[in-house]
Amino acid sequence: MIEANLTNLSQPVRLLFTGFLLVTLMGLYMAGFQIMETHGKADGQPGLSVNDIVYSYYGNRSGSKLESMLNGQMEPMAPDEVRFKLIQWAREGGSIKDWLPEIKPIMEQYCVSCHAEGASIPNFNQFENLQKVAQVDEGASIASLTRVSHIHLFGISFIFLFVGWIFGMANFPERWKIILIATPFVFLLLDVLSWWLTKYFPVFAWLTMLGGVGSSLASMIMIVTSLGQMWMWEFVEKRD
Repeated sequence: MIEANLTNLSQPVRLLFTGFLLVTLMGLYMAGFQIMETHGKADGQPGLSVNDIVYSYYGNRSGSKLESMLNGQMEPMAPDEVRFKLIQWAREGGSIKDWLPEIKPIMEQYCVSCHAEGASIPNFNQFENLQKVAQVDEGASIASLTRVSHIHLFGISFIFLFVGWIFGMANFPERWKIILIATPFVFLLLDVLSWWLTKYFPVFAWLTMLGGVGSSLASMIMIVTSLGQMWMWEFVEKRD
């Protein structure tokens, strides 16, 4: 009996695996782009840094979450003078007395097209929701960390399972094959753990970057190797 490997798969199975790996590869790229568009702008500077991770999970406790967002990813959404007025309002305690005459019209003009009822983000038509983000920024809430953690652990582990299963059929040194298959799972656990650690101890923010880079790099190696052996191997053999 011939052992199944990537070089002798039938054409339908090869196409099935290829489709999955290409979609996963695109998913890794989009995940990176999404991180740059959210966490990557937390400190108001372009590019992902340790400070971005700290602000996202521990918070920027020198100001409010509203201020962090207005100086970060929401900066292009309103002119400087409008953002300054909102930041000053938050720094002065986010009083309800200034809500109707000054702040609510700003919200209606610049914010509630997205921050409206039924959206997945806070509804800024309601004073209570805006008041919450005008308080000191303590980073991610326990509820949001719990939600994102279980989604990542369940969902991404299945992706790594199938990528590792396909790569397990590759012609590759056994020792390195074992290391590469195990690495994404280890770094996934490290990544999620680092979010919780950073929530309380900002010094652990670098673990988040390490976890993301480690799992992505190992996955990329497995995906590229698998795709190469499924298609390039056959091409090389025909030339020989």
